[in-house]
Amino acid sequence: MSTATGILLLPAAMRGHLTSILIAVLVLALGLLTACGSSTETSNRTATIETSMGTIKFELYEQRAPITTANFIKLAESGFYDGLIFHRVVDGFVIQTGDPTGTGTGGSDETIVLEINQELTHEDGAVGMARSADPNSATSQFYICDGAQHGLDGNYAVFGQVFEGMDVVRAIAGVPVDAQHKPLEDVVMTQVTIEPA
Repeated sequence: MSTATGILLLPAAMRGHLTSILIAVLVLALGLLTACGSSTETSNRTATIETSMGTIKFELYEQRAPITTANFIKLAESGFYDGLIFHRVVDGFVIQTGDPTGTGTGGSDETIVLEINQELTHEDGAVGMARSADPNSATSQFYICDGAQHGLDGNYAVFGQVFEGMDVVRAIAGVPVDAQHKPLEDVVMTQVTIEPA
């Protein structure tokens, strides 16, 4: 090794070894920076529900519930949900909507399979698909949890989480209802839109 020019010269084999180590360190550092700067789902879109009582926004879990979110997004983008009422409201449980008949028995023309992801549970503000006794009967009806509802886990598909407007969810949950849990005065989804990630 010569240092005549002030530069330390290493044998070729050692230079190759150091280069490999340096590349490995850089790759590891880049991976750590990427992991720290992003969540597990980086491309999720947001649903915005404008209601007669305020605005609710929730993240759509597109990677972990792709069938359910695709169905919801298609319906929202077609205007299907605009003007529909919350037909079932149970304070401390859920607020439910998405039925064009407003009776709790209607839906869209297509059904989807029950899509359970064990990572997605019924936390406060979770958004899930309603269905009949047939597990694969969900169409357009969905609900938002007013409080954690872990008794529903494993039986209903969670596909989103409210991040803005839980005060609106609570307000809707608290409106006066009849014996079938239908609000005495209509609470309307005036518009549902899908926003980019």
